[in-house]
Amino acid sequence: MNPLDLVSVIRQNHSLEHATMHILSWHDPYLQAAGRTTPAGFYIYGKVDTELVANAAAEALVRLQQGESHLAVHPRCGTNLAVTGILAGTAAFGVTLGRRRSRFDEFPMALTAAMLAAVAAQPLAHIIQERVTTTPDLEG
Repeated sequence: MNPLDLVSVIRQNHSLEHATMHILSWHDPYLQAAGRTTPAGFYIYGKVDTELVANAAAEALVRLQQGESHLAVHPRCGTNLAVTGILAGTAAFGVTLGRRRSRFDEFPMALTAAMLAAVAAQPLAHIIQERVTTTPDLEG
């Protein structure tokens, strides 16, 4: 499989994982589970009945194929954490470049920069999920 096909398969599986998690969460709002996407599909970790996962995945696939693209994006996706960490770390590091003061004196500025970056990361992470790490275009 060429690399572009592999990326496409992973994005599709990631979308299906998210949609499945949405549906599982609707069945059980207190569900404590996590997912992990692979080229072969995805895993759901947690105390969830296998039949419920299979039914949720089947429903998720149909709904994505029918155009419910919003199901491909999930608020607790690791993409959100990665984008937030990268932006916050970069912002904190950026304010310390060309230091003119002690690290202790720069800490409040670094903390403020990191917090602002974390706030900015929320809509950016959503966009990255939509355009990079998932795709609602599942073959019907």
